[in-house]
Amino acid sequence: MASQLSLLILMLFLFNLASIHVTGDQIMLEDGYMVSTVFDGHKLNINPYAVQLRSSDLVVLDSSHSVFYTLPFPISQDSVMVNRLSGEGKNGYTDGEPGLARFNKPKSFAVDLRGNVYVADQLNHVVRKISNSGVTSTIVGNYSRTGRQDGPGETATFSGDFEVLFVPQICALLISDHGNQLLRQIDLKPEDCAFGPQSVLGAVKFWVLGLALSCLLGIVIGIATRPYVIPHTGRFQTPSSQQDMEALPNQCGESSTDELLRRQKRIS
Repeated sequence: MASQLSLLILMLFLFNLASIHVTGDQIMLEDGYMVSTVFDGHKLNINPYAVQLRSSDLVVLDSSHSVFYTLPFPISQDSVMVNRLSGEGKNGYTDGEPGLARFNKPKSFAVDLRGNVYVADQLNHVVRKISNSGVTSTIVGNYSRTGRQDGPGETATFSGDFEVLFVPQICALLISDHGNQLLRQIDLKPEDCAFGPQSVLGAVKFWVLGLALSCLLGIVIGIATRPYVIPHTGRFQTPSSQQDMEALPNQCGESSTDELLRRQKRIS
């Protein structure tokens, strides 16, 4: 009995083994793409960790040295002009001028429509702002403690692991607070989104209104000048109102045209 049971188990095992199909991953390589190096950080001791486009230049974050740089865009492979946007090059927490500000190895940042840079300074538990001129300030967060508290300024607290994203449609920053498993929002000032969708929408509305007024004016002018348009025969067309007046009979039952012919006969 035991031998039969063992044989049955062996047969079931072999059947299951035969039903397993080992397949490899399918790789589809698409042609037409080329990789080229446009900036070599080894020459300048810069380690590009993240990059964002800002109008006419690129903002490059060197996380290991806690420094932000700008590069002209598009990048010329012959020579690249690198400028320091903010960061002293030492880890810490200090706001101020470009050469005095300190960050603590940030890994995420975003750029608004005005060119301001928002930094998720994770290890300092704050969100920083770098203006176009390179001046750094703190907008929300508390350096001395972590947490998940909402509110303005230092009232708000974050975990030690979060990222930042700029959303122009709502003029706000979205924070992926990984440590707290939260998605959070920071409303920006209206001037930070001056060139955002609201301005574009206003310009579109103004353009549509101007187009509608132009069309309406053209219709009015067309109606007013239509009776005086010279037809294809080359003769001047009498206004319809004048034709109606000529067609009306006088007190004797004659039209204006008949009366004019009768007067001409008398003169002749």
